[in-house]
Amino acid sequence: MPEVDLGFPRTWVEFANPDDADEVFRCDLTWLTSRWTCVFGGGCAGIYASSPDAGCCTLGAHFADDEDQARVATAVERLTPERWYRHPDGPNPLDGSWTETDEDDEPKTRAVEGACVFHNPRGFEGGYGCALHGLALAEGVPPLTLKPDVCWQLPLRRQFRDVERGDGTSYSEVQIGEYVRAGWGPGGHDLDWYCSSNTEAHVAPEPLYLTNRDELVALMGESGYAELARQCEDHLDAGGPNPHPATVGATP
Repeated sequence: MPEVDLGFPRTWVEFANPDDADEVFRCDLTWLTSRWTCVFGGGCAGIYASSPDAGCCTLGAHFADDEDQARVATAVERLTPERWYRHPDGPNPLDGSWTETDEDDEPKTRAVEGACVFHNPRGFEGGYGCALHGLALAEGVPPLTLKPDVCWQLPLRRQFRDVERGDGTSYSEVQIGEYVRAGWGPGGHDLDWYCSSNTEAHVAPEPLYLTNRDELVALMGESGYAELARQCEDHLDAGGPNPHPATVGATP
């Protein structure tokens, strides 16, 4: 089995947010020093066997909030038929809006023929994969600035909770960790393939906290990331206790 079982020991670190004394980061060093990388187009089998080329872009992306949706809408206006397979003026025009609502009436990107509406299929001259990602690369900006929040954050997961200290005071905890199957809800266990704890995706030449620097800065801020990087370096200098089993399993 290339995918390791969850429940293995992890090393966590907590530190105050340098920019907010009422906030504490709780970070999974086991995950953030792993060698995970996105293998879309280079080994990704897709979360559903019925849409192997779509990777995890099969169900469409839910928007985090109105600002998230508006930011994506601005990027969509800059897409051209040459860059987007489903462009309304292209040879494979989209019938209707690029958004839809789910069963709870929450907005998301449309799913068309087993893939997100922005997924360009193999063989498309404008490039295989996410049209928004391709636009970002063409414009020389980080993909996270154009894509829905959920798309650029996966498989990083940021969670919030309020913690009582016991002395009548409290703080906000921001947890940065691995977006495991359970993060998808009950349906996560029905996915045909998943990457975060899969040895096939732990093949990066550098640790995750370096390769995903832009995403972590967006989630934590520059000062928070700087402290995280220092903690990760100290962790690795100490021998990297409790390494991610998928990274260990992928190492020759």
